[in-house]
Amino acid sequence: MSIAMETYFEKYAELIVRTGVNIQQGQPVCVNGASIEIAPLVRLIAAKAYEAGASNVHVEWIDEKLGRLKYEKASDDVFSNFPQWETDKRNDFVEQGAVFISITSSSPDMLKGIPSERISAFQKAAGQGLKEFRRAIQSDKVSWTVVAAAGSEWAKKVFPNVSEGEAVDLLWKAIFDSVRLHDADPVAAWVKHNDTLHAKAEILNNNHFKKLHYTAPGTDITVELPEKHIWVAAGSTNQDGNSFMANMPTEEVFTVPLKTGTNGYVSSTKPLSYGGNIIDRFKLTFENGRIVKAEAEEGEEILNKLIEIDDGAHYLGEVALVPHESPISQSGILFYNTLFDENASNHFAIGSGYAFNVEGGKTMTPEELEANGVNASITHNDFMIGSAEMDIDGILEDGTIVPVFRKGNWAI
Repeated sequence: MSIAMETYFEKYAELIVRTGVNIQQGQPVCVNGASIEIAPLVRLIAAKAYEAGASNVHVEWIDEKLGRLKYEKASDDVFSNFPQWETDKRNDFVEQGAVFISITSSSPDMLKGIPSERISAFQKAAGQGLKEFRRAIQSDKVSWTVVAAAGSEWAKKVFPNVSEGEAVDLLWKAIFDSVRLHDADPVAAWVKHNDTLHAKAEILNNNHFKKLHYTAPGTDITVELPEKHIWVAAGSTNQDGNSFMANMPTEEVFTVPLKTGTNGYVSSTKPLSYGGNIIDRFKLTFENGRIVKAEAEEGEEILNKLIEIDDGAHYLGEVALVPHESPISQSGILFYNTLFDENASNHFAIGSGYAFNVEGGKTMTPEELEANGVNASITHNDFMIGSAEMDIDGILEDGTIVPVFRKGNWAI
């Protein structure tokens, strides 16, 4: 590793620890999705975490080639049974008040060609096994963040026309740019950025729209919002009052839709990487909130398996607004990774809604959340719908129409 790269890794690790999860004295740390390929960064994150007062840093290592080998060779029952010890381990970390760092770096084509039944079976089993953990995350009981690292296979997908080494360097540069690492003080830059996003959320909350109407080529859809909905940005606060940044990068403000209030059709504008496969150029049709038709030019079978994971996967759980002029969009890079592509585009999410997107939601029971129109599911998958041609109108209770987006960018 060059001296320059090591310096950036140090700054990145510091940002993840201090701003991403904001580790407090004595807290355990759980690092998920840590590829053996990015071990130098993971070690730096661990070092920074201990310096910040972490009591223990637990790392869940992964290897893409071993992961694919399992899908190719293991017996069928392996994919339908999520180990109880995996469930217990996550839930125990939650009870200890741990912080969770997830690192995405894998190839979007990692499981291309694997039978969709195996992928679907695992996604469903894992979703069931981690249901309580997901609930803790989606109610901000604990601090958590999702960040990225430049895996070589992913880099080659994003930059196919250069050597592997050049592709990795280019992807690292894009990641560092996206998290404002080139600012003289990245932590201060994130405070300013967070304030900007929260200012937009405040405008939306003050308007308290009843519905949003989206129009663009291939899209004409109306999304009703719950009476108690709240627009938020990625900067949040856990149950102990400690701030954290759930996604890095982030350019979105988002809320939860009324489960049964979506009608019309919407077309994707960027590929969705799901279960090690690409789903692309797809269209979903909704009636009273439910997906009644799903079509895709690529990955249609995988898309339908995703929707069939459970009943809640037939409904939306998130509505997010991101201007087309956002830095990630303006970079012109297609990342084939939801963490980045969702921050270049307006997007929806199939599946569960976040409890903190309704007033008092963080302390509501699942039954109370359902009564307030929040969808429940064992999955949550964002997909991108925004473009420079998208207009969005906010519709007030009395029917008044307020322009929210015009030509892909903010109009308020």
